Amino acid sequence: MTTNAATAGQVSKSAAEIYDEFFVPALFGQWAGPLCDAADIQPGHDVLDVACGTGATTREAARRMARKGRIVGLDRNQGMLDVARSRAPGIEWVEAVAEGIPYAGDTFHTVLCQFGLMFFDDRKKALDEMMRVLRPDGRIALSVWDDVANSPGYADMIELIAAMFGKEAAAALQAPFILGNKQELRQVMEDGGLAKANVTTMTGTARFASIRDWVRMDVRGWTLADYIDDAGFEALVAAAEKQLGRFAASDGSVAFPAPAHMAVWDSSP
Repeated sequence: MTTNAATAGQVSKSAAEIYDEFFVPALFGQWAGPLCDAADIQPGHDVLDVACGTGATTREAARRMARKGRIVGLDRNQGMLDVARSRAPGIEWVEAVAEGIPYAGDTFHTVLCQFGLMFFDDRKKALDEMMRVLRPDGRIALSVWDDVANSPGYADMIELIAAMFGKEAAAALQAPFILGNKQELRQVMEDGGLAKANVTTMTGTARFASIRDWVRMDVRGWTLADYIDDAGFEALVAAAEKQLGRFAASDGSVAFPAPAHMAVWDSSP
């Protein structure tokens, strides 16, 4: 499976900084704790966070490990890792792809992957690699976004972007939701040798200070900058304020459901 930079989740350093400053508190930060809970991370564990981005989950795992054990954040995007390293220089940050994890087998007690599986070029190979580096008594915990239909703000935003900028731009914003169908996710897990993974759906909420901030994060903090210039950005803000106003409260802040699936696989029989 081949992907372009947009659907593969690749961003520049400046976009990574916006992602960390705004997207993490708006969307991703709320999931770091639940994923670490599912993984049952303990002091003394050796933990690998695959597709770590700017390191929100990696930092939470490190906090729970209380400086005991090894924590590694791995990502293929140097811009993300630069931001991660600036936030937590004491963590081991590694640039590599999930399909080629540069560690020996049986190295880690726990492998985490928060919202990364959707973007791998070869999901089966990536899951094979996670299993390879996992210890015999280890655990893999990963999350993916639920179907976009269950995240109404993004369902409507994708439709608006498709109407204004075309299907390719809309596909860049649709990409995070492509494993939202539980049956498809279970099939991916099974293909990767994790058929007995426990998959649950958890509620979450997307929160933005305003519709303008919401659009700015999607355009400047994601990969839509490849499709939407400054004039297009202003046009999208104006259209979103008219058409997506139902998601805004009286103070202008935005909130809507953003559920996710969590899959946990335990290597013990």
